Amino acid sequence: MAITTRTVVHVDGISHTFGGALALGPLTFAVHPSEIVAVVGPSGCGKTPLVRISAGLLEPTSGAAIHSDRRPGSVGYVFQEPALLAWRRVADNARLFVTRRDEPIVERLLRVSGLADHAAKWPHQLSGGMKMRLALVRSLAASPDLLLMDEPFGALDQITRHRLHDELLSLHVDQRFGAVLVTHAIDEAVYLADRILVMSGAPGRIVEEFAVPFAGRRTNELRYSPPFAELCGTIAASLGRHA
Repeated sequence: MAITTRTVVHVDGISHTFGGALALGPLTFAVHPSEIVAVVGPSGCGKTPLVRISAGLLEPTSGAAIHSDRRPGSVGYVFQEPALLAWRRVADNARLFVTRRDEPIVERLLRVSGLADHAAKWPHQLSGGMKMRLALVRSLAASPDLLLMDEPFGALDQITRHRLHDELLSLHVDQRFGAVLVTHAIDEAVYLADRILVMSGAPGRIVEEFAVPFAGRRTNELRYSPPFAELCGTIAASLGRHA
């Protein structure tokens, strides 16, 4: 399928074989500009291979991930661990993928993320939440059209996760990147995403899709509303049917 200007990435019929067995796919989906798509599914269904294939870090057995923009920095990737460079200070980690002309972007992102006052620190001096904030800033400083996130908040406590959710949405308002978020947490998917894809057990396939109806700015109160709980329950039931 040909890429269009209305799509930042089109995952077209990809599958992945591991150890001689089909582990993922075939599956197809697209991400549109400014859209956040969350992917949820049981452990071992191929979520991480899916996002790695989407990033071009893993070759699929069949199919392809087609990007509308192949310029350097057009795709950002946030791993499960922050993967910071221990020998570079916070500001230097943040500007790792940018040119000198993009310095104002780095400064703005450090300020928005609350890291400006920690710019001279080393990574080991940061808390877990601050490290993950820095990983997000580093990826976003290159102004990607597509941000891929592989369970970036999974190791954090709930309060820190919720704060980072709001910071991610704030940065999204500013930059309007398209994004794919892989997560085990249904409430995280519902809070952050515009659309949620449910995967089956291995070999992972997309079995259901849910539009998230919460338009506008999302606040912490949404998490405790009946419509939020109802959608989380519906998605949990879907996972239970297809695990």
